[in-house]
Amino acid sequence: MNLCLRLGLVGTLLAAGIGLLHAQDYPSKPITIVVPFAAGSGTDQMARVMGQAISREYKINVVIDDKPGASGFIASQYVAKAPADGYTVLLTTNTTHAANEHLFKKLPYDPVKDFSPVVLLNKGHMALMVNPASRIKTVGDLVAEAKKSPGKLTFGSGSSSSRVAGELLKQMTGIDVLHVPYKSNPFAVTDLIGGQIDFMFADTSTAVPQINGGKLRALAVSGTKRLPSLATVPTVEESGVKGYDMSYWNAVYLPANASPAVVQKLNEMFATAASAASVLAYQAATSGEGTHSSPEGLAAFQAAESLKWGNVIKAAGIQPE
Repeated sequence: MNLCLRLGLVGTLLAAGIGLLHAQDYPSKPITIVVPFAAGSGTDQMARVMGQAISREYKINVVIDDKPGASGFIASQYVAKAPADGYTVLLTTNTTHAANEHLFKKLPYDPVKDFSPVVLLNKGHMALMVNPASRIKTVGDLVAEAKKSPGKLTFGSGSSSSRVAGELLKQMTGIDVLHVPYKSNPFAVTDLIGGQIDFMFADTSTAVPQINGGKLRALAVSGTKRLPSLATVPTVEESGVKGYDMSYWNAVYLPANASPAVVQKLNEMFATAASAASVLAYQAATSGEGTHSSPEGLAAFQAAESLKWGNVIKAAGIQPE
């Protein structure tokens, strides 16, 4: 073996050894979970309940850092450029890692090359909501009103899921309604409560408290079956839009080139947190479907979801910006 090969092998072994030692000490300081959406969003709530469970189990501080805006660009770029040491984590959704590449002509980050997949955490559906004072009581009413006054009704969205859910309803029913973009769903919810927009789809963790508190009225849910937390609310399909189905997911990533040992340790930490009573209660209250993948499983899931979201966005007639 020549000298260059021997030196290369020594370097590889040293790097592996350092990575293993780092993983044995991990975590030894606070972990920051970066969220691409505002406080109160479904992703923010998931990060907080998971962070609290991890903090209790591993006796470390977990900081939640919300960086909303620009369709998740800000948070994604921030984590992509952070040290890949396991202490800066991105807890995100299909918006940044499956849909954005089809919604925008150019991204300031690469959803595959710039990240190390850690774990798929959760899947869920959305609620279609209006202001309680609205004369729209059903999906049928919404479609009729939109067809009566083309281009007059407005719908808000603060994530790719909420936007594409509205665009898909528009495409499948042939209605003409105006999209109003927001930094995050809670901002759109505030305007829906205030009467500035006419309707929106929002993740159940954001929507259910507003519906149960009487601040908003649910017309339908976006999946193929009713949700336990909104058992009396029909699906969009039940309401007459055959074949309608829209969902979202949450997942965890580290910056690219994170140590496999640290990735695996963080995967295990989220698995432990997912079984905590507080997390299970949160999932039940929001009708979320808790799940847990391997890092490789998340990578494969993300690739499949990117293809799916590309097809949905194309079918909805959305042109990349």
